[in-house]
Amino acid sequence: MASSARRLRCVSAGCSKGARRRPGGLAWRAALAALLALAAGCSVPPTRDARVAHADAVAASRGWTALTLPAAGFALRAYVPAARPAQPGWLTVYIEGDGLAWLTPSQASGDPTPAEPVGLRLALAQPDGLAAYLARPCQYTGAQRPPCSAAYWTARRFSPEVVAATNAALDALQRRLGPRDLVLVGYSGGAAIAALAAARRHDVIGLVTVAGNLDLAGWARLHDLAPLTGSLDPALETDRLAGVAQYHFTGARDTVVPPALARGYAARYPQAARPPVVSVPDATHHCCWQAQWPELWRRAAAFLASAHAGTR
Repeated sequence: MASSARRLRCVSAGCSKGARRRPGGLAWRAALAALLALAAGCSVPPTRDARVAHADAVAASRGWTALTLPAAGFALRAYVPAARPAQPGWLTVYIEGDGLAWLTPSQASGDPTPAEPVGLRLALAQPDGLAAYLARPCQYTGAQRPPCSAAYWTARRFSPEVVAATNAALDALQRRLGPRDLVLVGYSGGAAIAALAAARRHDVIGLVTVAGNLDLAGWARLHDLAPLTGSLDPALETDRLAGVAQYHFTGARDTVVPPALARGYAARYPQAARPPVVSVPDATHHCCWQAQWPELWRRAAAFLASAHAGTR
């Protein structure tokens, strides 16, 4: 019973994050899928077109517009503001989570476009400075178009080619919006992409994560998942990230990516250079980051500004 509960807790966020080591028989999978539908309210997820329209409407409510960015063979969706601050400082780019990657613990979604774009909500809630939003490959832009395949929102969602596409899209956003220095904010699986992208750039002055998965191997062990074959792991790239100021938020009630994983990631750095890990009371993996984000952002931004000033 304890093992079954752990599996249900792992996948209840929407609906699963990886292939099970031991998925069990058809009856077990059907029963678990039914439980997930009841627990998550996602028995019939919105259509892909409805999910795209929802994100468009959320962005438009704040005057943001959609862009499609060619990126290393992929096409990535971005949302950017129409109005820009006179002195933008750095550009903060919010990278979305895994989206609707799985329908059941054993069935991948046909399209990973998020039902609720938490990363976009955070970008729109940033109270100051210049921000933009970047989706993950195959979200919003057509999951049936090559090179998209289910591998790119399941086992290979943190692969070298996905990271390369993200960095190409970041380059495009810089060319369009202006500032050279970047701060990357990653939500959930987007935190892994943000970290991996930052490890391969020289213009990222800050990395902020929200309920972020930064230790893929540890996360897979925790939830009894098969390893993400073909994906890179940020926990193995701390040497390349040592010069990037980091600030990590975890949800005190997050059972999908528990705070212990972020603390373990931070502990890989020397004591004097260990990034802050802030546990937010009552926050879960999904709730309620948007409402708290203006204050949380100010705390993170103050830390990043101080760290950046100290390196000049």
